[in-house]
Amino acid sequence: MNKKTILITGCSSGFGKLTAKLFHKNGWNVIATMRSPEKETELTALSDVLVTKLDVTDQISVSKAVDAGVDKFGGIDVLVNNAGFSGAGIFEQWKDGDIKAMFETNVFGLMRVTKEVLPLMRSKEEGIIINISSLAGLIGSPSSSVYSASKFAVEGLTEALAIEYAPFNIKFKTIAPGAYETNLYSSMDNSRFSNGDEQLRDYCLKMIAKMNETVEQMIEQGNQTSDPQEVADKIYKCATEKTPIHNVSGIDAESMLQMKKSMSEEELVKTISDMVVPNTSNSNPKKK
Repeated sequence: MNKKTILITGCSSGFGKLTAKLFHKNGWNVIATMRSPEKETELTALSDVLVTKLDVTDQISVSKAVDAGVDKFGGIDVLVNNAGFSGAGIFEQWKDGDIKAMFETNVFGLMRVTKEVLPLMRSKEEGIIINISSLAGLIGSPSSSVYSASKFAVEGLTEALAIEYAPFNIKFKTIAPGAYETNLYSSMDNSRFSNGDEQLRDYCLKMIAKMNETVEQMIEQGNQTSDPQEVADKIYKCATEKTPIHNVSGIDAESMLQMKKSMSEEELVKTISDMVVPNTSNSNPKKK
């Protein structure tokens, strides 16, 4: 039986690197892509793993990476759109350029790679495309409104494409991870927290602090640590088993999804507000 091939974006660390190692361990050909492949040493030492440059914001880079993978392995059976970055801050603190940069990577970059791979999958009428979303793409995330908007776009796009490409036997799925200790979060740009007037800055810092405290409490209540390997395992399951279009990973993500399903919109908004919005007259917007 011919080995299957997977292309994964954002493999320099975190979910992407763990996923590349897991699929390799299970006998797959792996096209592990990243913006700076020259810095990678671990994946390059593995057989049947092609480490190559791919910048999702550059169409030429995307085309070259896909062509290199097809030249080496003959095709692509599964695509994992993992490359992306997070960001926090009250909406007014986001500069237009930062908003465009986030959508350029998280949404338009994902679209570029998907468009490049789809003709290959259509030609053989088979394929699976897995888009890494976020809990912030399922429930509007205060303090991360722009990031949340980009991930809601991913969820909506995936659902539409799952229906649109079903006649070609191409499956689309999302995985929405909760909070995990990966470089996505540890390298988050916090510079915008100082943007805006004093009221806005104070409100932002207190909201971020309360949000982090809430996430930690949710994880602790689950009596287990947040292990990024769970996401890699979920990606493998979505690539090899029958799973729904929308999937989550993590105790906090599962808990919030259950809340969304069981509560009215008014109840859900109040619950989220109680969990993450600081209760202080000094930071709340002034009433008119």
